[in-house]
Amino acid sequence: MTQEITLQRNCIGTIIPAGDEVTLGQGATFQIAQSLGGSVTLRDANGMYRIGESELDALGEEFIKEMEQEAVPEKTEGPLKEEMLWEAMRGCYDPEIPVNIVDLGLVYDLKISGNEGKLVEVKMTLTAQGCGMGPVIADDAKTRIEKLSGVEEARVDIVWDPPWNPKMISKEGKKILGLE
Repeated sequence: MTQEITLQRNCIGTIIPAGDEVTLGQGATFQIAQSLGGSVTLRDANGMYRIGESELDALGEEFIKEMEQEAVPEKTEGPLKEEMLWEAMRGCYDPEIPVNIVDLGLVYDLKISGNEGKLVEVKMTLTAQGCGMGPVIADDAKTRIEKLSGVEEARVDIVWDPPWNPKMISKEGKKILGLE
């Protein structure tokens, strides 16, 4: 994956960790901190920015092709099963940490309800209560879940009890972070 990128057009980014939107200017150059789960985290001397799927074309055709080669297709066929939901959420990443929200231990509860499992409710937390990225991460999880066949609506609520701690990271997450 390319390590440095120059924006091909103005684009909207989300300041990490504040969660505020900002316009990043055409021609600006950034380092790529990570490109996981269909979004990209850019870094410059002023900070870090998350670029969502709808703005990725600002990074250029070559970068888009690289991302498409690395993308893992989402399974959306067949009856809705709980594992499909967990797998969809494994495509959501904290923009500062290269580990998905499931392996970070951020997802506390998953419930399928309604007629034929058409409503999915998720309770999740964040690594820090002051993180402004919560709504962005929750919306990413909601969008991924709603792409699955059989899901009509997803509700993703952020909760703070119990407080998250690093012991909640899965074995796979710890391996990625070099903690094992």
